[in-house]
Amino acid sequence: MKIFLTIVMCSAMQGACLEPYTFPTGYYSYYDCITDGYKKSLEKLEEIGEQEVNVHGIYLKFDCKEVILPKPKPKGLPL
Repeated sequence: MKIFLTIVMCSAMQGACLEPYTFPTGYYSYYDCITDGYKKSLEKLEEIGEQEVNVHGIYLKFDCKEVILPKPKPKGLPL
């Protein structure tokens, strides 16, 4: 089981959000996912910049969801 971080960027001025983005690398703990969600959200806001955030009312929201991954199939066994 792994936990995956999904971030959504929204504009309060437009009243709309972009499609969610789920990061391909999972986490083994909810704590690690949540703390990285805050870090990645802050990094994205800093990348966009204060002016654009203020003009468009940009905000980010995120979630961490558990996903049960299928067990890998054994290799080299006859079918």
